[in-house]
Amino acid sequence: MGLILQFVLLFLTCSIPSLLCQVTEFVSIDCGGTSNHTDPKTSLAWVSDSGIVRHGTSIEIENPNDNAIQYQRRRDFPIDNKKYCYTLNTTERRRYVVRTTFLYGSSESENTYPKFQLYLDATRWATVSVLDASTVYVKEMIIRAPSSSIDVCLCCATTGAPFLSTLELRPLNLSMYATDYEDNFFLKVAARVNFGASSTEAVRYPDDPYDRIWDSDLAKRQNFLVGVAPGTVRINTTKEINTNTREYPPMKVMQTAVVGTQGTLSYRLNLEDFPANARAYAYFAEIEDLPENETRKFTMKEPYVPDYSNAVVNIEENANGSYTLYEPSYMNVSLSFVFSFSFKKTLDSSQGPLLNAVEISKYVPIASKTDRKDLNVLGAFGSMLETGDMIEEGDPCVPVQWAWVSCSSNVPPRITKIVLPGSNLEGEIPGGIKDLQELTELWLNGNSLNGTIPDMSNLEKLKIMLSGLLPSYFGSLPNLQELYIQNNSLTGDIPPALLTGKIIFVNTKHKSHYKLILGISVGILAVLFILFLGSLLLLRHFRTKTPSQRSDDKATTPGAFSSRKSTIGLMAYSTRAGSLMDEGVSYYFSLAEIEAATNGFSKKIGKGSFGPVYYGKMKDGKEVAVKMMADSSSHGTQQFVTEVALLSRIHHRNLVPLIGYCEEEHHRMLVYEYMHNGTLRDHIHGMLIVNQITIYTLRIQSDNLTTQKSKQIESTRSIWTGELVSGLQKIPLKVLSICTPDATLASFTGT
Repeated sequence: MGLILQFVLLFLTCSIPSLLCQVTEFVSIDCGGTSNHTDPKTSLAWVSDSGIVRHGTSIEIENPNDNAIQYQRRRDFPIDNKKYCYTLNTTERRRYVVRTTFLYGSSESENTYPKFQLYLDATRWATVSVLDASTVYVKEMIIRAPSSSIDVCLCCATTGAPFLSTLELRPLNLSMYATDYEDNFFLKVAARVNFGASSTEAVRYPDDPYDRIWDSDLAKRQNFLVGVAPGTVRINTTKEINTNTREYPPMKVMQTAVVGTQGTLSYRLNLEDFPANARAYAYFAEIEDLPENETRKFTMKEPYVPDYSNAVVNIEENANGSYTLYEPSYMNVSLSFVFSFSFKKTLDSSQGPLLNAVEISKYVPIASKTDRKDLNVLGAFGSMLETGDMIEEGDPCVPVQWAWVSCSSNVPPRITKIVLPGSNLEGEIPGGIKDLQELTELWLNGNSLNGTIPDMSNLEKLKIMLSGLLPSYFGSLPNLQELYIQNNSLTGDIPPALLTGKIIFVNTKHKSHYKLILGISVGILAVLFILFLGSLLLLRHFRTKTPSQRSDDKATTPGAFSSRKSTIGLMAYSTRAGSLMDEGVSYYFSLAEIEAATNGFSKKIGKGSFGPVYYGKMKDGKEVAVKMMADSSSHGTQQFVTEVALLSRIHHRNLVPLIGYCEEEHHRMLVYEYMHNGTLRDHIHGMLIVNQITIYTLRIQSDNLTTQKSKQIESTRSIWTGELVSGLQKIPLKVLSICTPDATLASFTGT
């Protein structure tokens, strides 16, 4: 977090005017300034930011504005993915004007001007785009302070380097700028105009005791107050104006005005970041002495606002007299980027409309800052850091994350990772870490931590822990997978729950414990290696058996498939939970699952030499075809074993996938993926049977592969072989268990 600005607030006695007390609370920071100074025009004290911020470079301005000391230098910040912030003390729920100004003022040799983002806490305030090096760009926000401090941050430059000329904080009277929406919105000032001004110079402190900037209507800039109606004249007075209303506009502003002598007042100006909803104020004071038979009545014609546009303004009547402020406001009005407004006198009015000042502010939604509990924990860690580069400012998650944390996308954001290995941390881990409910990783290895680890038993999402002492509850954290505690001054025994093998555990300091863990790990690996070798030997033995040997094995081992740890299971079978096709391995189905999927074998879709084929649908919605073995002889059993074993190991895009099998209560079934493109018979033409030798000429279109040659086979249940031709390449093909021409399913594989 950035350094909190330390300003002495003088709480003076009631014998001193309240406005003087207001001034003593002003915060005026000269960004890039080399020393404190007093502005001769305003008599306001400015302080250098050299002891306030850690980053950035003070740059001298080549063409300073009006020779004001605070505009002779600026502070440039690095061009990177970090944010750079000033932290200002505030009184929670008090209203303030927060103002930043930007004067680039570099030489004409600059190829591109800066463009970057300005944030207030986590809320995007504005995009700062420099178009003219000699122009002072002003960004102003009216806020009700959400906490005891606020952060003003610069980041995310798209061109040039982020920079800042001045930063100001001005407290307001308690009643000023209250809205119905201030819990959720800031007010970004879009326009504050003094009409009838005597010069182009803006009005501010000391004329405005709250140091608001009132732009002169004589100022010349693009698309500012154009479209002035004919007959518009400027008037002024030296008489005092009663301005004791809610917003307290300065008397100097209310002593000037414009009047539409031909019955109309009209203006047009552009509003930055509009269209948007806005709070708008109009300030009227009758500053002409009208004869008794003269009246000034008018209505607002543009923009049209229901309940407002038809209301007649009679300043003297509304304000209860001349030289008294009348300030109608529009709590929530929708305005466009090009804002046109006009007033027109009524038919019974002898004088044209009058206007002293207007003020328009855009509603800006307040973005959520990181959860306060998480901020407190990070603040504690930050106070332990010694490396300046690691100490960051502003909100840890928005708009960009600190380098050593990761955040969730929740509202408000929560901390999910803290990465501070080898950061020279000393002392105990902050006790508030138990409040980081979304924390998944904590990396604190390589530090000089001591003491006990706080209770973190409620951090159920914690997966990786690199820290210190080892409470027994670590072994019961449901998501903890890795625990690193090396290079810390830690004492105590390793809880047994951490030695179960579920958690990756590293502690180079406790060598005896490390050796014990290493020995256990080596032993487990040795056992797994032996089991792996045994599986390979069994697999080799099964593959080298003759068919008769396998039949004998089947005969001497009744119920070979009744256990999920069968020979087939050792070769190509997995009981892992999850998808039926997990890694393409055949899955064992119970008879009850098959009956439920096929609705009691109610829909028969084909028949082959293996047996009938039924349509089914699994609980997860997957459509399947179930082949039921009709032959219970040893030959049929051998065929079932062969097909399950072979198809569990062979996977090809042109092979109908075998999902699983069932062997229960003398039922033997194969479960295939259901194919929607018809039966094999639909794709077989020209079948000729000669001396019980079946000849097939297949025409199968699949991924541009077409069979060109057919061969004789010796049995309708034997394997058909042929060739698939793809371009000039001939691909040998096998059709496994093709059964009969009525068979619904066939199994293809390329060799």
